[in-house]
Amino acid sequence: MNYTFDRVRVVMVNTTEPGNIGASARAMKNMNLSSLYLVNPKGYPSAIATARASGADDVLSGAVVCDTLEQALQGVHLVIGASARQRNIKWKQMDVVGACAQIQKTTAIGDQEVAVVFGTEKYGLTNEELDLCQILMTIPGNPNYFSLNVASAIQVFAYQNYVYNTTAAFEKSTHETASFNELEGFYEHLAQVLEHIEYFEEKRPKKLLMRRLRRFFGRAEPEKEELAIFRGILRNIKPYIKNKTNFR
Repeated sequence: MNYTFDRVRVVMVNTTEPGNIGASARAMKNMNLSSLYLVNPKGYPSAIATARASGADDVLSGAVVCDTLEQALQGVHLVIGASARQRNIKWKQMDVVGACAQIQKTTAIGDQEVAVVFGTEKYGLTNEELDLCQILMTIPGNPNYFSLNVASAIQVFAYQNYVYNTTAAFEKSTHETASFNELEGFYEHLAQVLEHIEYFEEKRPKKLLMRRLRRFFGRAEPEKEELAIFRGILRNIKPYIKNKTNFR
């Protein structure tokens, strides 16, 4: 079987305790993951992180530090956000088992990569950060007491991903899904066209409507060619829109 561990990117956002970064690196290496991205980490690099890594120094030294979540997601084709709590806006939701199945389905196509995003220790991911995700991943637990440390959550995910990588196989497909970069370019293009036709109004505010449209296309998992069709439609909205933006 062609294992795809190197195509799974673990992204930690605004981590406040460097020890959690080290513990996460240890959890990842135990389950054959090595691609770690850190968005605006506090107090890192740190001797505490190195100590907690317990030998997973290569994962720590190879970690990519980014200023923004958007930067950490460049080049991936599926973004999964981890959350322990329900949200008022219903993103496409899966438990960790279903999410790992989706990861295997995605990475089985060409060289496509997946990012799994974990938020701060205290608050998790914000709604704005989840807007950049296609799937919200939850880890089931005791409903009367559920307080997973972020490193523990990464350990649970990494284990399940390892199990799926070594026991499940998906048929190869030539239909490449749209990447994060392509989707973000499409959303930017769509928002400009909707502004051009004056669709946004008080009853249809831009922020809420674009969030719902992101959810819709996230559930659809559009392929590269399908997204190109939508971009073509947008370019032909009349009256013709002059290039205000150099769309990606």
